[in-house]
Amino acid sequence: MKRRKFLRDTITGIVLPSFLQGVSLKALAGTPGLHARHARLNDDRVLVLIQLAGGNDGLNTVIPFDQYSNYTAARPNIFLPQEKVLRLNGFDATAFNPAMANMHQLFNEGKLGVVQAVSYPKPNFSHFRATDIWMSGSDSDKVVSSGWAGRFLNDVYPQFPDNFPNEAMPDPLAIQVGAVVSTALQGPLFTMGMAISNPAGFYKLVEGKVNVNANSRWGEQLDYIELMSQKTDQYATVIKKAAQKVTTQSPDWPAAGKNPLADQLKIVSRLIAGGLKTKVYMVSTGSFDTHAKQTETDTTTGTHAKLLQRVSEAIGAFMNDLKFLQIEDRVMGMTFSEFGRRIKSNASGGTDHGAAAPVFYFGNAIKPGIIGSNPVIPEKATVNDNVPMQHDFRSLYASVLQNWFNMPVQDVQQILMGDFPLTAIV
Repeated sequence: MKRRKFLRDTITGIVLPSFLQGVSLKALAGTPGLHARHARLNDDRVLVLIQLAGGNDGLNTVIPFDQYSNYTAARPNIFLPQEKVLRLNGFDATAFNPAMANMHQLFNEGKLGVVQAVSYPKPNFSHFRATDIWMSGSDSDKVVSSGWAGRFLNDVYPQFPDNFPNEAMPDPLAIQVGAVVSTALQGPLFTMGMAISNPAGFYKLVEGKVNVNANSRWGEQLDYIELMSQKTDQYATVIKKAAQKVTTQSPDWPAAGKNPLADQLKIVSRLIAGGLKTKVYMVSTGSFDTHAKQTETDTTTGTHAKLLQRVSEAIGAFMNDLKFLQIEDRVMGMTFSEFGRRIKSNASGGTDHGAAAPVFYFGNAIKPGIIGSNPVIPEKATVNDNVPMQHDFRSLYASVLQNWFNMPVQDVQQILMGDFPLTAIV
């Protein structure tokens, strides 16, 4: 690769490995010298984002029990038996998938809520484009290269990366457990976060099996790359120190490797409890693109049930660990998926790309319950029928920024590039 192209691509979006002998902690920055407002966050609140990649089927996740006959008629090959769904305290018209026992318990304890039918005007049904829209917080007809959380962090920490880490903010602004840093964490000019490539690499770092000050450098002659390598080394050190402060976690976690999402969230709770000031964490789990064989003959089992059980078990263990570590009041979590599925199931025992779907939010400090009403299911649904939108996903983002992170209204509107009504999630 030619040096000029290498530098251009590095600055505009390729994540640089820090060469920590396989741990692959990654960071990215770009053109320095931003003129922005001073940082304003002075609390210790944290947001954890959970991506359900592939497009989760909302109607078999949150069941409209008040329209059960229309639901079964629209989904004769995948509907869930009414005697097996999990009923919700105080919400007789709605139920959860039987695989969601942990989330069901959290809901009934007032620690988890649902926002019904979340989408945006003119929804896009391409996985890649729809994901970009959710990550960037853009209109469906506009392409925005920055992410909504990245713009938030850029607004709060305007001098990043030039003067970071520093005494006031010695830690990564955002962390993603995954191979690359999500678009959601991309700032206007550079990425505001870093990635821990996988749980195994994380534990190697914590156990001292990785040399943080590795001598190897890709393009050491380039000052810019050397600077970012040094910053990544510094962040690797503080991550290791934070993790080493936590020697015991809740016994409720699944065994390592049994639930990949739980493995990711276990790292997140450990780092929060270890004292990192990191504001946003992101984790993900996939395979929600259930076009065929979404269920078995017993519709409470099969692919979708296994996926939901994984998510429910991971969130349940995470919440238990937050309580065990005495940090449960500091953390709010939220799920998202790039779109929902169609109302009517297909002949392959699955569901096709659709529009709106429920979003879950959780934490000790959230306002629990169900926001919105059950989606209306036509008496004779067709393959073209979609769940209509009730809430714009950016309303949830606005609620998090304004009511969780205490951002001024005008700043929230600038970050989200519009004015969106708040939802009562917190």
